[in-house]
Amino acid sequence: VVSNKIGRSLIKGKQFIDLQNDVTTKDVRQAHRENYVSVEHLKRYTTLGMGTDQGKTSNMNGLAMLARLRDQAIPKVGTTTFRPPYTPVTLAVLAGRSCDNHLAPTRRPVMHTQHENLGAQFDFNGLWLRPQCYPRAGESVDAAIRREALAVRECAGIADISTLGKFEIQGRDCAEFLDRAYVNNLSGLAVGRARYGLMLRDDGMVLDDGTVTRLEENHYFITVSTGHTEHVLQHLEFLLDVTWPDLDVNLASVTEQWAGVALAGPKSREILLPHVHDSGCNLSDLPYMGYTNAVIRGRDGNIPARIIRISYSGELAHEIYVPARAGAEFWEIVLNQGGQIGLTPYGMDAMDVLRIEKGFIAVGAEADGRITPGDLGFEGMVSKKKRFIGWHALQRPALNAQGRLQVVGLRPLSDLDRLREGSELIAKPGDRGYDASIGHISSAGYSPTFDRSVALAMVTDGRHRLGETIYSVDPARGETDPVAVEIVAPCSYDPTGERMRA
Repeated sequence: VVSNKIGRSLIKGKQFIDLQNDVTTKDVRQAHRENYVSVEHLKRYTTLGMGTDQGKTSNMNGLAMLARLRDQAIPKVGTTTFRPPYTPVTLAVLAGRSCDNHLAPTRRPVMHTQHENLGAQFDFNGLWLRPQCYPRAGESVDAAIRREALAVRECAGIADISTLGKFEIQGRDCAEFLDRAYVNNLSGLAVGRARYGLMLRDDGMVLDDGTVTRLEENHYFITVSTGHTEHVLQHLEFLLDVTWPDLDVNLASVTEQWAGVALAGPKSREILLPHVHDSGCNLSDLPYMGYTNAVIRGRDGNIPARIIRISYSGELAHEIYVPARAGAEFWEIVLNQGGQIGLTPYGMDAMDVLRIEKGFIAVGAEADGRITPGDLGFEGMVSKKKRFIGWHALQRPALNAQGRLQVVGLRPLSDLDRLREGSELIAKPGDRGYDASIGHISSAGYSPTFDRSVALAMVTDGRHRLGETIYSVDPARGETDPVAVEIVAPCSYDPTGERMRA
């Protein structure tokens, strides 16, 4: 009940107009007294009608009260602007076409048509559509993966690595910048050499890994993992723009400018040599982790190339980068001629098997955002002579305490048992539940080299448990019978590295 005296209530206590934002009649009167007489000003002064109901339960009452206080009709005072969605809609309507294959853009490397012609099955790696494997007629996916992995071990394989993130930096302070961004020393890297590098987030956790190649005194070529390219680019740009704007460094993303191919296997050098018309050194003498400029013989002319002798398979291997416009041509030339002596294209799954055999980590699998260099066994890589992003966080006791997950290899006690990524690891066959978990399998696959499953895992104090038998269970997939596995060193294949340094 409201008296004839405008705005005065005979009822004591608060009288709410907007139940979502707790707006009362007193608030409307206060706005009127302070001359917030426009409906839009009233709305912002009191938050009237700014809830998720878009004012449906309150606006007209509040505006009617303002009209009475101004002694005007409601149409004269006006109403606020209702923004969509005024009428409730489902989330699917809001998503529209942005779902399934339209949810995110699909990126294809320049050799995509060549992969299609080879019958590749594709899968996503980040936004990139990459060959998973190349099944032949009547061949299963598993059989194709095994054949491709064996080809690399026994002869030679070719893989498309164009999707790797690629950056170039130039300037007087490049070496200083890289020393600050990476945990290891890169200022001492000689011209014509490459080095594996690890960069951390501010909290000391691994952000990404990759290679750094020194092309010239103040010119570097950097590769990073496919799925984290944008994150790394944002990280490096922030460091240059905000943290160290005084450094003389120019950073450019050149991922789309260079197509890349990995040639790996005992016969890979033999296959590559005939295509190199000219290079900065004799390719046969290029050392492991060495770099040289080269000219590749193309169908219609010479193709400039960058050749880095580096391996993600554990075999003798080279990464060859050519301008993107020449990527498809280079792929076809090498594969057509190399195929005569057994060169085989291999996809992501075979690449994964090869790197698991070798004990190489993958960002997103082993380095999953909770892992430090020490957890990966890389504490020796971390420089003790300089400061870098994440250094202060690494000094925290919790990041050096016992009980952290550490990367190890796993070998099933029975070669017939299959190990699967994501499986939980327990100390005893009867252990179950979250508290019983001592780790998980981070990467796994079937190795045709060893004719059994191989796996990398993150295990609590794993490096102190080598030789211990633990058990794998996979209740999420309905596999609750424990599988006995032995904790071994991460590298199962050629632990001395003789083959990739051949």
